[in-house]
Formats: sequence, C-alpha cells, structure tokens
Amino acid sequence: MNAPPRRYPLAPALFALGVLLLASAILAWSIGDVVIAPATVIRVALHAVAPGFVSGADESTTAILLELRLPRIVLAALTGAALAVAGTALQGLTGNPLADPYTVGVSSGASVGASAAVLLGISGAWHGFGGSALAFATALLTMGLVFAVSRVGGRVHTAGFLLAGIVVGSFLWSITTLLMSLAHQDQAAILRFLLGRFSEATWGQVALLAPVTLAAIAAFTLSGRGLDSFAFGEETARSVGVNTEAFKAGVLALSALLTAASVAFAGIIGFVGLLAPHIARALVGSPHRGLVGASALVGAILCVLSDLVARTVMPGVELPVGVVTALLGAPFFAGLLRRQIGT
Repeated sequence: MNAPPRRYPLAPALFALGVLLLASAILAWSIGDVVIAPATVIRVALHAVAPGFVSGADESTTAILLELRLPRIVLAALTGAALAVAGTALQGLTGNPLADPYTVGVSSGASVGASAAVLLGISGAWHGFGGSALAFATALLTMGLVFAVSRVGGRVHTAGFLLAGIVVGSFLWSITTLLMSLAHQDQAAILRFLLGRFSEATWGQVALLAPVTLAAIAAFTLSGRGLDSFAFGEETARSVGVNTEAFKAGVLALSALLTAASVAFAGIIGFVGLLAPHIARALVGSPHRGLVGASALVGAILCVLSDLVARTVMPGVELPVGVVTALLGAPFFAGLLRRQIGT
C-alpha cells in the first residue's frame, strides 16, 4: 500500500489534533436545543473537576451539560477512535487501503443481535443493556465464524478473512432484513440502530467502551513495528522475527472486538474506519507507532462533529449519524477507489 511521507513532525501533529478534538468537544457541548456559552461550558467542566476553586452554573444547565451532552460526546469520541484504530490496523495488516472495520462482517452480526433484541422485547433489559449485550454477543459469534471460514491448514489468510467477512456479513444482513420485515411497528427501533446514533448514550456505555478502546490503542501502538513489517509482505515480517500467524490472529481479533463494541453501543457508523486512517497517514506518515494515535484522534473528531451536525443541521429533526458520515465518506471512497484502479 503506497502511502505519502510524513508531512508534519509527530508530536506537534498529535498535539494539534488533540487541541482540535478538545475544541470540537467544547463546540458540541455548547450547541443544542439550548445554546450554552463556551465560557459557561468550561466553567462547569472546571467546577466538576475542582469544585472548591471554580464556581459552577445553575442546576438545570449543569444537568444538561454533564448528564445529557457530555456522555454523548465522550461516547462519540470513543466510537470514532475505536473504528479508526480498527481501520488502521486492518489496512496495515492487509496492505489494502480500502479495508474497513465493517468488511469483517462483525457489524452485520451485531445488527442481527440488536434486531432480535427488539423483536424479543429485551432491548431495555439488564439496566438498559439488553440490546447492546445481545448485539455484542452475536458480533463475537460472527467473528468466530469468519475466523473458522478463513482458517485453512492452520493458517488465517488475511485476504481470505476479509472475503469471508463480506460473505458472512451479506448472509447475516439478509437475516437482519428478514427480522425487520417481521418487526412491523418495531421497525423504527431497528432502523435507528442500523443507521447509527448517540442519542441514547450513558455513562455506563462509556465505562464499558473506554477501556477496550484505550487498551487497543496501546496494543496497536506497541505492535507498530509488526504492522510496519507487513507492508513488505508476510515473508519480510517473518524474517524480522514476527510470529506472523499469532500476530495476524491477534490483530484481526482485536479489530473485530473493537468493531463489535462500537456497533453494540452506537449502531453502524460507516466510513470513519476508512476515512480517518487516510487523513492521519497524510498528516504523520505511515509508521504505525504514530499513525495509530493520530488515527484515533482523527476518528474521534470526525464522530464528534458528525454527531453535532446530525442533531443541529435540521431544527427539530435529528439525523442518524451514519447518514452524515456516509455523505462525507462515500465521495472520498469513490475517489480512493478510482485512484487504486488507476494504479
């Protein structure tokens, strides 16, 4: 996979992306049905951290900021980071710039679980985690099925893994369509999940997704040299001491796990895992020890801003976040595909 050289030094680029993420979060935190001045937002945030040093705001403003908007923003950032990191790892491992977290079929498996939860009436069970739990379980089962299909002679073939993901995902998507046709009045609930949303974000979801995402960022960053070696093929990776089979299995499994966790809580939000790695690669270059962190920050920014657009662009109507990311990502994907065909 040809990639542009690093254009900016890594540390300043990561710092700039961090500042942009913070600015995006403050903007999203301020804007909504009730517009709150950024200065008030910052004061409430500082008061929550150090109540003895900074005065807060009135009770209703504090509730809006800390209980309604903040978990939504944090979940959006974590979801974007998770999808971006999974996309970065898959593109690095396969050498395919068109690889995306959703090509492994896990999202389709999660959709089956979420749809079944709606039909069974257990979406709100287990303290509101019923739908997410069943979606996550079916996503993991799908991951196991894709591994089984792509494993031949004791080896997991990366190209075969992606193809198996597409085949299994297409089959499971047809099951989701069948479940939707049986849902009748519950179709809207299933459709909201399929199109992606952060409107039901809770601190409980944040608490479950955060450690998975942060651990994966750390793991892929530490595995950066291994991912770099795969750019020159498996033989090269093996020659520099990488246990290629174990490494491939670990990267694919962790990428699928990230995707499963993200889809379980936020639904299907496409193109972030494809778009973010390419933007990050253009900023900091190809070495994965820097690229993983940059991709996570870019993905977080994309999701936070996409969610802001989704809930504000049409007054009184909240668009699905997946629609916004698709409108942004589809033209980019088409251009990337044309460039690949041209080469």
